[in-house]
Parts: sequence; structure tokens; C-alpha cells
Amino acid sequence: MPHVAILGGGLAGLATAAALGSAGYDVEVFEARPFFGGRATSYPIGEETIDNCQHILLRCCVNLLDFYERLGAAGQIDFYRDIDFIEPGGRVSRLHAGCLPAPLHFAGAFSRATWLTLAEKFALGRGLLAMRHQRLRRQDLDSLSMQTWLEQHHQPPRVIERFWRQVLVSAINEELPLMSAAHGFQVFWLGFLAGPDFYEMGVPAVPLAELYSLDRWQRYPRVQLHGRAPVEAVQMNGVGIASLSVNGEARQADAYVSALPFEKAQTLLPPLPIDWSAFTHSPITGIHLWFDRPVTQMPHGTMLDRTVQWFFNKDEGRYLQVVVSASRSLTEMPRAVVIELALRELAEFLPLVHEAKLVKAHVVKEIRATFSACPGLEAKRPLAITAVPNLFLAGDWTRSGWPATMEGAVRSGYLAAEAVTRHFGNPLTFLKPDVA
Repeated sequence: MPHVAILGGGLAGLATAAALGSAGYDVEVFEARPFFGGRATSYPIGEETIDNCQHILLRCCVNLLDFYERLGAAGQIDFYRDIDFIEPGGRVSRLHAGCLPAPLHFAGAFSRATWLTLAEKFALGRGLLAMRHQRLRRQDLDSLSMQTWLEQHHQPPRVIERFWRQVLVSAINEELPLMSAAHGFQVFWLGFLAGPDFYEMGVPAVPLAELYSLDRWQRYPRVQLHGRAPVEAVQMNGVGIASLSVNGEARQADAYVSALPFEKAQTLLPPLPIDWSAFTHSPITGIHLWFDRPVTQMPHGTMLDRTVQWFFNKDEGRYLQVVVSASRSLTEMPRAVVIELALRELAEFLPLVHEAKLVKAHVVKEIRATFSACPGLEAKRPLAITAVPNLFLAGDWTRSGWPATMEGAVRSGYLAAEAVTRHFGNPLTFLKPDVA
């Protein structure tokens, strides 16, 4: 079978390797860091092993779930049917699917919710119905922002802030004025409107790196993962890529898949007809807090009207991960100020924080967490095939059909693997279609 070299061991590169490895290809993955998973990984900090930031998935993420199945890790994901919206002061409104068919499955939960007024709920309902009606009919969704679309449909400011923004900024990691409406539509259609259980939230029950640890790859003996193996240069010949320079050594393959972030791909790969200037980053900040006693029994919650957006209970209420998506306001903030902010705001939602002592804390600022899913970008995201015959692209920034999510990264890897099999005259399908 052909030999394929993959540049980068993030989710996109690992998904490419799993797909090609399952088809009998000889695959080598070269990753600069000593661990795999890219921006969705974990690593030791003192005596603790932490995720760089809490990553979640929904049941509609069918390709990510397929990837976990391929590695035997699907059983390490805990799914939750309840999503708690918490107001300052601690009042909770629980989003939970009822017995009505989609898209009415949340009608009961919305009727009981306290975080919106009755008039706001009616306005929200009109917005969701408009979204359902326009999803396939309106052709300009990628050219306007989600904020613009919401204002066009007269969504009240509190509905935008407490529902649309709360969901979408966390899902897409971008603020509504900078977010393509097409991506906002996709998240709500697949996650909230298309089926009664697609919204269910999956949280890894183990550190992220364990989901794709080296022992899981024993089922793919033709796949080799090389850590601490940065690709330093790409050598070309007259027909394509001839070899890679890895730690000063030439490594050859029949085909090459770049699963690098766009900023690295731009500097390392041969010239490609890609408008690199169209791609910018959006940051995520993860704040890890360890207390001397439990501060909550809730498994997670989304917090309204504040900077902090989500908390995740990682150790019986004694260790919480707090997440701030699109966290540009925190990037220049000193670590101590970030921790103080998180504690102050968290205590507004979880009163037991006042009584607890903070034992230790850690802040992870992922400045280059995702690409910014801005209006007009979709047409500029490259396909898996390139002008270099034996070079293919993967990565959540490529044209996967999804925004910068774990599902998008895996989709891009599967699409790159399909392109490789076509290149060698044995086309295979790995990508699973969206649930709706």
C-alpha cells in the first residue's frame, strides 16, 4: 500500500491517520510536540493533568464520534440531556428536550425558563422559526454577520445576549458581529432544531490526550505516531513533494497531508493559491480552579451576563474548569487578574465559592485557538486537494463544511483521506453525512 506522511498530530492529522490506517495505508504522523491532539489535548502541570481547555461535543458531531469509535474511545464520553442556564444570584433554568417532536422539543423547557420574559420567549420563537424557514432559501448568509441577521429579525437585546450569544460564541468561538450567519444557522439547525437529542452535550470523562493515547493506535499497526518530530522543511522536485526534513533527517512518502494550522502551513508549504490574509485567529481562555471543598454539585452550567461563560465540574465540585470563548478582553490581562475575575464572577452563580479557599489555579490562554469564522471566509477556505499533485490539506480551517470545532477538524481529516485514496486510484468514503 502507498506510504503517506502527515504533517501535524492534531485532531485533523489523527483523523486522517485513522481513516487511512483503517484502509491499510502505511501512515506516519509527525508532530512537533511530545503529545498529540493539538489544541484539544491535555498535559501535566505539577501533580495535575489538565486539558488546555474544556472541549465538548454534541450528538450531531457524527464524524467526531466515528473517530472516537475508531480508536475505541467512544465509551469515554459522558452525554448530558440537561443544559443549565444560570443567572447572577444562582437561579437556574434547565434546557431539556420534552416529548414533542423536533423542532418543538424544547417548548416545555422554554415555557418554564425564567431567564427570559414571556415577550422575549415569543421573540425568540419567531427568530427560530425564521431561521428554520430561511436555512435553505436565503443565499447571502455567509456574507452577513449573525448579529446583522438577528437585528434584521428584531431579536431583543436581552434575547441576543442571554440566548443567541451564549450558545453561539461558545460553539463557534467568535463574537456575533464577527461571525458568519451561515455558521450560526448551522449550529442551531443541527444542534437545536433538526432532532430531539442532537443537542445533548458530550463531555470527555478522561483527560483529552487519553482519547487518542498511543496504546489506542495498536489496532492500526501500519500507523506510526512520531512526537517531538517537527517538520522543518519541505523539499520539492519537478512533480511534487520529494521529502520532508524532520529533525534534520529526510523522510520520504508517496503522498503528504498537511494538517498544520494555517499560520504554519503558510510558512512551510510550497506556494499555494490561498488568500492567507483572510484567516485570523480568535482566542479561548481556560481557567482552572482547585478549591479546598466542593463548591457545586452541578456537572456544568452556562453563566449569563458575565465575562465567564461556562464552568465544568471535574472533581466532585473541588476542581472547576471555567471557559471564556472569544476571550480577546483577557489576552493582555495578567494571570492574577484573570483568576480574580473568574472567582468574583463564579461566586455570583455558585455561592459556596465565597466559603471555599482557593488552593491553586492555572490559566491557559490559547491565543490561536481557532480561526475567526467571519463573513465571506467560506469561499476562501481551501479544499483538500491542492495544485501540488501529491500534497493534500486538512485542518479545521480548510473547507470542511463546519466552523472551527473538533467535528470540523475530523471532517477535514476524513476529506483529506478520501482525496488521498482517489489520488491512488482506489476511492474510499470516510466522511459521514450530517444528521440533517
